[in-house]
Amino acid sequence: MVGRSDRNGNGHPVTPEELIAQLRETVDRLPESGLGRADLKMLSKSFRELVHAFRRFDSMRALRKVTVFGSARCKPGSPPYAQAEAFGREMAARGWMVVTGGGPGIMEAGHVGAGRDLSLGINILLPFEQHDNKVLEGSVNTIHTKYFFTRKLLFVKESQGVALFPGGFGTLDEAFEVLTLLQTGKSHPFPVVLVDEPGGWYWRAFEQFIERDIKGGGWISGDDTALFRITDRVEDAVLEIESFYRVYHSLRYVGPDLVIRLKTPLDESFVTQLGVRFGDLVEAGGFRLSGPLAEEANEPELAELPRLVFRFNRRDFGRLRLLIDALNAPPFPATVS
Repeated sequence: MVGRSDRNGNGHPVTPEELIAQLRETVDRLPESGLGRADLKMLSKSFRELVHAFRRFDSMRALRKVTVFGSARCKPGSPPYAQAEAFGREMAARGWMVVTGGGPGIMEAGHVGAGRDLSLGINILLPFEQHDNKVLEGSVNTIHTKYFFTRKLLFVKESQGVALFPGGFGTLDEAFEVLTLLQTGKSHPFPVVLVDEPGGWYWRAFEQFIERDIKGGGWISGDDTALFRITDRVEDAVLEIESFYRVYHSLRYVGPDLVIRLKTPLDESFVTQLGVRFGDLVEAGGFRLSGPLAEEANEPELAELPRLVFRFNRRDFGRLRLLIDALNAPPFPATVS
């Protein structure tokens, strides 16, 4: 997404050459920064980690990816392991690559289901639980990182969906981080599904806590709970991921406007109904249909997609998710409350 800070002095998007020049300028100023060896070492290592990972992901750009989170302690044959394995199998059957932390437990289960060719691991170097799972041993589809923050960036930046299974502190950390990024608009929108074992209560208890204590306490907006779904059925989890892209394709900002790219055109009457229900998302003007904007010329592969354009308030991202759901489920309800 191109924002105001991503433009050069002429008002055009910053070119790759200009970005590289900015990187060089930053590095050249490091000797006078006063940073110590430990800080410089972290900068160097994380930069090299990201460059390596971005190159690996670039070779897989055509594949849709779903990130799977869950406990490394989950045992083969347990209900959560079986759920993650089935989920990985169903997503791979639909052409999706399954991305995990690359270790044992739920991560291994997702890869067992997906198979070696459609499995990608982003492993963390730890004193324990650091070995690659049996699916990824010797595979080129493995990226090792030293830092959690680079690993987390890769999990979200490169995925079109996230599925979370039961787990410990790390899993809950990943759940809240993903939801925070979506809630604040610091990530592109994508579906998040929380998958319990059949009849399980892990994520239902999580939902109860959010509804009663976080939402009930006024600590989040009412529509922020639209950013995730909970199920104990693998087929529903798969449907949640895939249906998000039934009509919605992607979005980007062009100046003050949000441009939503669509797989199918919308009817003008449907757009009018969107204005009735979601007009609160529009800072000025209204919803309008459009072809590609001139500023999108750097994405010629998307030139044929129709657009829905409006001046988004850049605040209500839970409501934006509900708008995307409405785009994916026409016809719009005749009665609007």
